[in-house]
Parts: sequence; C-alpha cells; structure tokens
Amino acid sequence: MKINVGSVVKANAGRDGGGFFVVIATEKSYCFIADGKSRKLSNPKRKNMKHVSSTDSMIDINDITDKQLRIKLRELSGTE
Repeated sequence: MKINVGSVVKANAGRDGGGFFVVIATEKSYCFIADGKSRKLSNPKRKNMKHVSSTDSMIDINDITDKQLRIKLRELSGTE
C-alpha cells in the first residue's frame, strides 16, 4: 500500500519502533511522521519509508491539534 499524507503508519525500526504515527509529508523515499506527543506536528520525524508499515487508516490532518491527533491515534491503535 502506498504511503500518502494522512496515512497512519506503524514504525518498525528505531527508538519509536512499535508506535503509531500519522504521515505529515513525503519526500522521495522518506516520510515525515508525528504522533502529537514525542513528535509534535510542528516538528515531525524524518523516517525512511522502509522502516514503517502502512495501515488501512487515514486521518485528516488539516486544522488538527496535537491533542486531537493523540486521541485519534490512541483510538486507532486500540490502546485506551
């Protein structure tokens, strides 16, 4: 599945491995991801697309706050 802006992804490698993030932007073979807690929307993490797994979920990131993003990702990941 192609990774687009707004896609929910799971990090497979690195310190953030196992966490769920939303893709803020893409650039060649990299994506910029944020989760609203450790990585805010204003300072996303640059991650190689090889190190993330795509999920079937999408989040509309227009006019979303970090708190709203955390809530949506928590709902999608199944951890309350």
